[in-house]
Amino acid sequence: MDIYFVIVFGVIVLFSSLVHGSIGFGFGMISTPLVALFTDIQTTITYMLISTMLVNIISILSEGKFFEALKKFWFIILLMVIGSALGTVLLVYTNSNYFKLLLAFIIFVYLLQSFVKIEATFISSYPMSSTYGLGLIGGVISGLTNIVAPLMIMYTLELKYTKKDTIQLSNLCFLFTKIGQLIVFISLGAFSNEAFELSILSIVIVSLGMFLGIKIKRKIDAKFYAKILKALLFIIALTLVYQTLFL
Repeated sequence: MDIYFVIVFGVIVLFSSLVHGSIGFGFGMISTPLVALFTDIQTTITYMLISTMLVNIISILSEGKFFEALKKFWFIILLMVIGSALGTVLLVYTNSNYFKLLLAFIIFVYLLQSFVKIEATFISSYPMSSTYGLGLIGGVISGLTNIVAPLMIMYTLELKYTKKDTIQLSNLCFLFTKIGQLIVFISLGAFSNEAFELSILSIVIVSLGMFLGIKIKRKIDAKFYAKILKALLFIIALTLVYQTLFL
């Protein structure tokens, strides 16, 4: 394994976990597109699987009432696991670089939501259909890109979920879809030794990053911090588009 890539990977994981620990979100949204700048999307997701699961577990435990949240959201979690498994199978058998464009598009939608309120009244009008839609379609997108935040945000806002419920739902969905992805990758022989080695390394780095992030949480201007990160995400998404279409 190239030592340069290992160092870059370690820095990305440390930075992303520090951000997540300090403001409560951002690990997958930052780490996935950054790592994808250096390799293909399937390799990126396999490298990020274990670290993403660890971040989700830490976030879930910090919120508390795990079984209560699981009982409340089990159906949509199940749908997302099914959708994610389908997306992962598609990813393994195609592994198209054009999935990076989908990743960039998801980031652009997320950034647009920060500036313009996107109305999705059909969600509150048809909650059951929307649950099926978010679960299956969101799961497929998560399987292909490791990100599903924009859909999750629209869904929880329209159904008037509390902040605590939103955080728990997001983390539970990501945790169980990543477990499902790991099973699919291993079953199809797509989880390499390199992915396992980087996963072990990432556990140590994520633990350090989350610890430091939580420590500085009360010492930073979260809103200003978030604006800087959004600008960074915009640049990363543009780079992904340019890299996919022109390089």
